[in-house]
Amino acid sequence: MSYDPPKLAEAVVAGERRALARLITLVENDAVAARPALRHLFPRTGRARVLGITGAPGVGKSSLVDRLIAAHRAAGLTVAVVAVDPTSPFTGGAILGDRIRMQRQATDPGVFIRSLATRGYLGGLSRSTAEVVSVLDAFGFDIIIVETVGTGQAEVDIVQLAHTTVVVTVPGLGDEIQAIKAGVLEIADVFVVNKGDLPGAERTVRELESMLDLGGERLWRPPVVTTVAREDEGISNLMAALAEHRGYLESSGQLQQKQEKRMQRVITDLVIDLRAEPVLRLARETGQLAVVAAEAARRRLDPYSAATRIVEEYRSKEEDR
Repeated sequence: MSYDPPKLAEAVVAGERRALARLITLVENDAVAARPALRHLFPRTGRARVLGITGAPGVGKSSLVDRLIAAHRAAGLTVAVVAVDPTSPFTGGAILGDRIRMQRQATDPGVFIRSLATRGYLGGLSRSTAEVVSVLDAFGFDIIIVETVGTGQAEVDIVQLAHTTVVVTVPGLGDEIQAIKAGVLEIADVFVVNKGDLPGAERTVRELESMLDLGGERLWRPPVVTTVAREDEGISNLMAALAEHRGYLESSGQLQQKQEKRMQRVITDLVIDLRAEPVLRLARETGQLAVVAAEAARRRLDPYSAATRIVEEYRSKEEDR
């Protein structure tokens, strides 16, 4: 099969996994060339639940993801995993690290696992991650898990992409309070204290709960869940917390707001790609960016057309002056 974008998009809609893998490769290597396919697929997106898993290296994110795959499959849901890794200095590709433990799930036809390289992009996600998630969404996966590179406080990009962000920590990282102050943990919808069988687990939970108490009143108070992922302990409690947060998003209207904010970010990046940064300030001031983002969130307009519309309307006004 060639890398012809329209044909790849049609094959993805038809459920061909080879086409799915090839389109993801095209998105990674040449996002501009992939856009005709992404535009075609966009109306089919917006159905999947996107979970973000982040935290420092060594906290057991991959083991936790492995257990979440199994739990969602047991519930009859299909699962895709996007594991964002540091870029290899030799090949430019992703360093798989301990992701090999997930591969036992890879033979399941209801599971798809893909590693992406950050390629120097800051914020914990590669630039192509959001578009890869859209492709997986259009393919029809029920759950998409994005595991970030886990390099520290730059991980906040996951909030822009995931419906629910899970921040994972473990006992014995050193000064847990200092880690909290660093800002990474402030992005959490759910906290997980993994390796809960280690000494200090209860202390870590208490510190997180104290941080939440000091944070004042909030519409959603992130629950703190203790797990031992390698032993499959606490996973049912984590699944319950994820379901509770999803219910909160839907009942409060926050789900729609998250989708609109995500579209604003996507459209902003696309306008910047068109080298039209001056347009963004005007689009924000006039409310045009918010309007087209709301249309895109409702799948009435794709973000690529939205970005083009913003730029063309601005240039048209400039010509009329």
